[in-house]
Formats: sequence, structure tokens, C-alpha cells
Amino acid sequence: MKKAPALLLSLAALALAASAQAKVVNIGYSGPLSGGAASYGKDCQSGLLMAIDEINAAGGITVKGEKVTFNLVSLDDRYLPNETATNVKRLTSQGVSTIFVPHAGGILTVQPLTTKDPNFLLVAYSSEPNILKANNPLTLMLPPRYDNYVAPFVQKEIGAFGKKLGLVGTTSAYGKAWAGVVSAEWQKQGGTVGTDNGVDYSTTVDYSSAVTKALAEKPDVLFVGGPSQPTALVVKAAREQGFKGGFIVMDQAKFEQMNQVVPQSYLNGAVGVLPVAQFPGTQVFVNQYSRKYKKIPTSEAALNYMGMNIVAAAMSAAGTTDDAVAIRAKLATAAASLPRTKSIFKINGVTDQGHVDADVLAAYLQDGNFTKLRLPATLLK
Repeated sequence: MKKAPALLLSLAALALAASAQAKVVNIGYSGPLSGGAASYGKDCQSGLLMAIDEINAAGGITVKGEKVTFNLVSLDDRYLPNETATNVKRLTSQGVSTIFVPHAGGILTVQPLTTKDPNFLLVAYSSEPNILKANNPLTLMLPPRYDNYVAPFVQKEIGAFGKKLGLVGTTSAYGKAWAGVVSAEWQKQGGTVGTDNGVDYSTTVDYSSAVTKALAEKPDVLFVGGPSQPTALVVKAAREQGFKGGFIVMDQAKFEQMNQVVPQSYLNGAVGVLPVAQFPGTQVFVNQYSRKYKKIPTSEAALNYMGMNIVAAAMSAAGTTDDAVAIRAKLATAAASLPRTKSIFKINGVTDQGHVDADVLAAYLQDGNFTKLRLPATLLK
């Protein structure tokens, strides 16, 4: 039997449209819904669904006097950029003009397609700086650039533990890029870097061998990271082999998910992204999301929730749901005027490059307590 495509239709949207005679607009999503990164992809997807369900339950938005509700059409790309491209072409052929993609490889692959006929607005959930360097006129990038984190992370870890760094990150293109900038900054700040013992977090089951090789060089700090669950297993292998040092955790991995896999004490001395629940003003969102999905929201859910609300507000302001250029032109205004309950984080707007300008906080974890590391304001754009 031929396997049906992984489509997720919002029944709430269809029901509301039937009762209120609203126009239903499809929003596209191409992300990993199976395989090693499935949990990550579903976290991103759940943020979109929560925003859509809330918008629809409130009666939708008004676009040129017409009521509009939304429906999410989700396609599984298994974290593979070529499948992202296939999914995007399928979605645009069906008239979808706004598409969310949550991984750098897929985003960079489909960016050139945004301005083809038909064009579409690409909403990018990835911190890869090359997304902005592409100067694509129809991209909205949601998270902060990952290179914002690197200097404060390195400074904190060298000061706390010492100057020898070991590398056990994931070997995706994104992971290799992260390892490269961390290594360069580590050396810039006077440290030495060991052999790169990275492994593919999406396929590896046992991380003990890679960790053993890294620890043989006696590092003071390990660079780790990929999806949260396998990252936690790398940390587990290191602690169980006697490693007492610190960790630089790539921004894809989240403390609030890792500490569900390993004891939080294993994460002592780690730097990473501050959990959503630790940001000021996020408690209402955290409580609502936790009740709805029975799990703790990470920034994957929170930023995609915010992104969907920005897009909806921009559509209303632009007076169109399908003109990607017009919608893109209203993103900055929409983001700046978004209520805090819908933005989650303190947000100032959208830059000319299409990057959300919002507060960014990182954290150092010790004995269950998060010390906030605020990034230099000059780096946030």
C-alpha cells in the first residue's frame, strides 16, 4: 500500500470556517516529523498549531473586510534538504504562499525558490548566519544568530574550567559550522582545541566511543550539541566516564529537555540557551502550552508560535493572504505591535534583512540555578 504523505490538518480551522463562512488559508510546514530529529520537528510544529488554534478560536483575522482562519499543512522532510525542496514545490503548487522550515540545510536550499513563480514567504527557524547573508527578500528568520552566543560561552567556560576544548558535536552542516566558530573563538581567547570527534546525532545510538576519544585528550570543556535528546546522551556518556569539566551546548539542544533524559546535576557547568520558562513574562504561555501538549515548551515552540502570530498580523495589515511581497513589507510593523502575550519574548520589530529583533538571553547552569548571560546588544542584529 502506498504510504500517505504526512499531512496535518487543523480540524478546528475547518470547523470554524464552516460555521462562520470564513476563508481558510493554508500555512505550509516542512520539517522532520520522523527519524532522529522528529522530536525537534514536532516541537516547532506544535508552536505553529497552538498559534493557529488560538487565532481561529478568536474568530480568525480580518483581511480587507473578510474573515480568515488558518490551517497547517505539514510535510515530513526527515531533516533532508532535498526533501524540503520537494515539499516546498508541492506546497506552492497547491497555492500555499507562507511556508515554515526549521532547519538550516532545508532553509538554504529553498531560499532561491522564494522569488520564483509562484513566490512565497519563507519563515526560517534556524540560527545559521548564512540565512541572513543570502539577503533573500522573502525570508523571515526567527531565532538569534548562533554566532551571538559564542564569545560569551567561551569566556565563561575558559574562566570556569580551563583552556583545553574537546569536540563531540553533531556532524550535520549546522553542527560543523557551530564547531568551527567555537573552535576559532576558543583559540582567539587563548585556548587550545583537540581533535574533532563529532558524530551524526541523527543516526548514532552509542556515543561512548566518540566521547572516549575526546576525553583521551584530557579536555577541560566539551563542545556538544544537536537535538536535545541525543545531546543529553553525549553528556551522560561523558559524566559516566568521569568527566568533571564544563560543556558548551549548541543552541539546538535545550536544557529543559536534556534534564528529562539525564539528571540535571550532569549539566552542571554548562552554558546554553536560557529555558523559555526562565524568560520574564513567559509564564502564561508556558502554562497554556504545557496544558495543551503535556510537555515543556522550548524556544522551538515559542518562536514558531511568535512567528505565526507575526505573519497573521502582517497579512491583516497588508490586506492580503497570498501576496508574499506585500506581507513581507508589513512584518516589521506587525512584529513591533504584537502584544506580549503573542510574542512571548520582548520584541522590537524585524530588521531590513528580515531578522526578528528580540531580546536574547543565554545561561550558565550550576546546581540547578541558571545565571543569565546577556549578549552584547551590538551582536543581536
